[in-house]
Amino acid sequence: DGVRSAMPQSTMDRMKLMVGLEPSTPQEPELMDELGLNDCCELSRMQRLYGFAICVSAGLFCSFLSSLMWMKPSKFAILYTMGNVLSLGSTGFLVGFMNQLKNMFKGTRLVATCVYLGAMIMTLVAACYWKSFGLTVFFLIIQSLALTWYCLSYIPGGRAAASSCFKSCFGSMDDVF
Repeated sequence: DGVRSAMPQSTMDRMKLMVGLEPSTPQEPELMDELGLNDCCELSRMQRLYGFAICVSAGLFCSFLSSLMWMKPSKFAILYTMGNVLSLGSTGFLVGFMNQLKNMFKGTRLVATCVYLGAMIMTLVAACYWKSFGLTVFFLIIQSLALTWYCLSYIPGGRAAASSCFKSCFGSMDDVF
């Protein structure tokens, strides 16, 4: 019976396993429960799926539009960052927004999450406030690398494989110089 309880019971739990997240487990009441905020955030399975589909579609659309604006760095940066925010937020509909935040700030993802969020903010500051092409491109590159590193943290052995591949490709650069 212990084996059966470890198996995912709902479609949502199976979806969570497919994207590398832990299935739901009964938990103690949390801050959201104590403040009564879960009552306003309760969504049905279909509402969650619609929310996910709408957010991920809007995120992909923004990312697509950003590729058309590559000659205008500020518009590109805004659309690209908005696409990332929408795509990142879309998974909150599947796993719950508090679980999403908890997963983002786990020890293994903390640095990547902070760099990623910081790079998104700095990309917008560089593009909209400073209007600096060079800094916008720099922060876009940091944002993309941090997003990649963050995503690799959800794949078992993903970061190790990427590091190994990077070292094997660029480790031989020492021989050239």
